[in-house]
Amino acid sequence: MTTQADNLLTHPWFFCGIGGSGMLPLALILRGQGARVAGSDRSRDQDRTPEKFAWLEAQGFDLFAQDGSGVTSADQVLVASAAIEDTVPEVVRAKALGCARMSRAELLSRLFNAAPLGVAVGGTSGKSTVTGMIGWILTHAGRDPTIMNGAVMKNFVAPDAPFASARVGQGDAFVAEVDESDGSIALYTPAVAVLNNVSLDHKSMAELRELFGDFLARAPRSVLNADDAESLALLPRAAVATTFGLSEAAQVSVVTGSIVESPTALTATVLDRRTGAQHPLSLQVPGRHNLSNALAALAAAEAAGVSLAEGVAALGGFVGLARRFDIVGTSPSGVTVIDDFGHNPEKVAATLATLKAHPGRVIAFFQPHGYGPLRQMGAELAEVLATRLDRDDLTILCDPVYFGGTVDRSVGSERIVALIEQHGGKAEHIAERKACGDRILALARPGDRVVIMGARDDTLSAFAKDLLAALP
Repeated sequence: MTTQADNLLTHPWFFCGIGGSGMLPLALILRGQGARVAGSDRSRDQDRTPEKFAWLEAQGFDLFAQDGSGVTSADQVLVASAAIEDTVPEVVRAKALGCARMSRAELLSRLFNAAPLGVAVGGTSGKSTVTGMIGWILTHAGRDPTIMNGAVMKNFVAPDAPFASARVGQGDAFVAEVDESDGSIALYTPAVAVLNNVSLDHKSMAELRELFGDFLARAPRSVLNADDAESLALLPRAAVATTFGLSEAAQVSVVTGSIVESPTALTATVLDRRTGAQHPLSLQVPGRHNLSNALAALAAAEAAGVSLAEGVAALGGFVGLARRFDIVGTSPSGVTVIDDFGHNPEKVAATLATLKAHPGRVIAFFQPHGYGPLRQMGAELAEVLATRLDRDDLTILCDPVYFGGTVDRSVGSERIVALIEQHGGKAEHIAERKACGDRILALARPGDRVVIMGARDDTLSAFAKDLLAALP
């Protein structure tokens, strides 16, 4: 029988922006299933993260300069996000040739919906971690899943797979994080829908409630967060649901008083309130938000056919994701550097809560991931940075990341610094990132934790590593 996914494999594909966190794993999955895939990326042309593109070429991807030269046939399908402007040479060339065009979400949803058992992870925060956890549980259980993630999953990193943000399996399960920010979550028809949380990010709360409610309604089985009032309010939209969380209202929860946190790990006793069964859980990732992520993954894996006991055993070996509270190292003088994807208020709050659960000054460096997002959630972000840190702590912001385009750049990081100070926090705006690094080196003292936060820029990891190397 020819499936919807089989039809996709008959075309040659061209990815515009193939190195992006959402594009790269999708390209890996498509090629892993047998399709011919080529691509271009502005980062490659600008010589950013050259090791990534060298690896892609070694995997058999044909890479081109972003000048339209790689689009040569009307048979090619151009994959480009809606944010890609019509003036980009690949788009111009594809239009001239009459090539079909798909967005990343359209392609992913086609592949996902063709799978016998699709597990979709939605929510404002925690999607990548929960996706990685579910994928690891299913792999540990021998289910051989396909996994589509927006972050490198450390459990699947190997010498021949340094950028393991995807896994191509032969089993029936396809686990993917799905995005509400562009409304594309509406394209997915999951067998299991996971809702981590609902909070302000790229859309209004009214829009988010509708999108996430419809998401739950399309799934035969749902998993949602009982600790999040907005998620719990959507429970009536779900056909059959399992709730998770730390509160007594949750079905998959923890024994009261069982949580023990350390700076790099966490233990707790998982409690199945439906049966009374208890399972000791040991996580190699810190923070209560990761305990919540683990409970979400356990409930989702159970809905996909893996027992809680087996899921708990698997999570003991889960080592986390790159750029998700990723401890880069500690300098000889005792300054710890952490690389983190925190970029919206909820993610930043979770990261800061994990840091402030233990003693030591925090120097928080934040690179906004664009001028548009900064306008959308800047006030909420400033409040988090001001109120979740102490007077001894400091936030340093550089200018928002900008790789070109016509976005309005009239309002930037200086506004956030002013808002942080209005809320009683301490912050500095230093336009250039390198100068921010110099400032951190001048300020850092033994016992400090320096956290590097931001999204959509792989060079932040190199910045964090260079900073650690320069510390005494």
